[in-house]
Amino acid sequence: MADGHLFNNISLVGRGGANPGQLRVHSRGLVWKKQGGGKAVEVDKSDIVRITWMKVPRSNQLGVQIKDGLKYKFTGFRDQDVPSLTNFFQNSCGITPEEKQLSVSGKNWGELDINGNMLSFLVGGKQAFEVSLADVSQTQLQGKNDVILEFHVDDTTGANEKDSLMEMSFHIPSSNTQFVGDDNHPPAQIFRDKIMSMADVGAGGEEAVVTFETITILTPRGRYSVELHLSFLRLQGQATDFKIQYSSIVRVFVLPKSNQPHTFVVVTLDPPIRKGQTMYPHIVMQFETDYVVESTLMMNEDLYSSKYKDKLEPSYKGLIHEVFTMILRGLSGTKLTRPGKFRSCQDGYAVKSSLKAEDGVLYPLEKSFFFLPKPPTLILHDEIDYVEFERHAAGGSNMHYFDLLIRLKSEHEHLFRNIQRNEYHNLFDFISSKGLKIMNLGGGVQAADGVAAVLRDEEDDAVDPHLERIKNEAGEEESDEEDEDFVAEKDDSGSPTDDSGGDDSDGSDSGGEKEQQRIPKKESKKEASGSKTAAASSSKKKSKGGAGDEDGAKKKKQKKKKDPNAPKRAMSGFMFFSQLERENLKKDIPGIGFKEIGRELGERWNKLTAEEKAPYEARAVADRKRYQNEKTGYKNAQPAPMDLVDESDSN
Repeated sequence: MADGHLFNNISLVGRGGANPGQLRVHSRGLVWKKQGGGKAVEVDKSDIVRITWMKVPRSNQLGVQIKDGLKYKFTGFRDQDVPSLTNFFQNSCGITPEEKQLSVSGKNWGELDINGNMLSFLVGGKQAFEVSLADVSQTQLQGKNDVILEFHVDDTTGANEKDSLMEMSFHIPSSNTQFVGDDNHPPAQIFRDKIMSMADVGAGGEEAVVTFETITILTPRGRYSVELHLSFLRLQGQATDFKIQYSSIVRVFVLPKSNQPHTFVVVTLDPPIRKGQTMYPHIVMQFETDYVVESTLMMNEDLYSSKYKDKLEPSYKGLIHEVFTMILRGLSGTKLTRPGKFRSCQDGYAVKSSLKAEDGVLYPLEKSFFFLPKPPTLILHDEIDYVEFERHAAGGSNMHYFDLLIRLKSEHEHLFRNIQRNEYHNLFDFISSKGLKIMNLGGGVQAADGVAAVLRDEEDDAVDPHLERIKNEAGEEESDEEDEDFVAEKDDSGSPTDDSGGDDSDGSDSGGEKEQQRIPKKESKKEASGSKTAAASSSKKKSKGGAGDEDGAKKKKQKKKKDPNAPKRAMSGFMFFSQLERENLKKDIPGIGFKEIGRELGERWNKLTAEEKAPYEARAVADRKRYQNEKTGYKNAQPAPMDLVDESDSN
């Protein structure tokens, strides 16, 4: 790169484990972005006070310490990356990286080095381990020689790792020369006092800066007292208690609910908190929009003047969600996201929708989509491959609703259903303004006319375009012309009828009584147009008088009965695959719906290689040969069309 270096597969190391991502080092500092989106770390070169290199197992570790004492550790560098980055830091930042060595002796006797708020334990001049004093919540002096450090109970630290550091004990003998004391102040006491002055000690047991009582939280569900401390957020409920470091907060969303007296405040975490085996990357709080509170910060005046004077006010009075977010932003430094330019037809910021059988609202934001309240789903615009407007497949209600499919670059899909028809133009204009690719019903590039067809006034058959597209990609094409060959030419009254595809999807036969029960209330396009054969037969049956024609037009047309002697249609390779894979799919995803089965089967088929598809395609070729042979024999056995016409005229 012209201005710096770009490294992939670089992990950020912390108490929550190692998170892989991408690191860019440039003349203005460095930027690390987590793989798959989420937390990002930006460090300006003016804030860097120390840079270190350390050889660790299978890679090299870069340590970057900033002015406030915080240290970032990045691993995954190759040996050849070290000299090039060292020269870059020297020339661009004016900082010469230091080289540190890792102790692997396993000894537990050594020296302590406190630099900023980083505590290092050295054995023979080599580093055995390093901890951040910002994570220390309490210190205890046991006897005259032992000092116990207790670390913040951060419920996000266990998201990536099964274990996390909670407590550490140091034994400092009276003969220690590093922390010189006297009879009244032994070396252990001197060490503890130094820790107290450097670390964020007391946050774990001190009074909260402000407390909001009995707040409704939708995920994880319950009513909690929300406490804002100097370095962490605490959710205290009757059965559960969460402590979340501010460093785990990625962003806070403030999203009002239109026509309802509530406002969502969503705290997005990385890594997420865990309750049992369930991860919660979003804490969804619900505040009463019009509720006014008055809060005074419980904070030492010296601390306020030295650290928070420019970030917080001594007291607040206003709407509860505004007071909460202002104090949280002042303590944590996190960014706030509010609704952008989008407006719904109800003059709100979201549209009503449903996701995975859960009703909620979809917020189209300036850089993302956010579905709330359950399951809270955040979709960044940068992650989207395309969006697709679809006709809502729900019988007669398809005129009033439509669906919105969002497909990600990772090939994962989110289908938002039951969006009201009058929201289409607002959504379409907003998505178009963001430069997102919009697919029409045919699966092509952006085309407003094609997408608008979703909302046309004609009442067609309820078709899910997404399922149809997957079927077409999988090679499952149906032919109406073939169906006509196997339809009996007369119904019970001896009159030819229009064909609307009466055979079942699996090729099984259908009785006349069952077919009559399936006659739709209104004629679909396919029934109205009919096939050429059906149209010719109907024209010969017309009576000479016009009145009879009008009466016949008012009658509901009946479907042709399928000839039980007709051969079964040939199956495609995808259909053979579906027969074998459907039961496995039901075992893998218990309770999966019918439409979701079709979609999942189509995705699995598309992921197969040509070699994996070969056995199914071979069976399809053999089945087509069987079908053609049976079809030829069947047609040869049928009476001539003229006989059928004469019989019809005689009636």
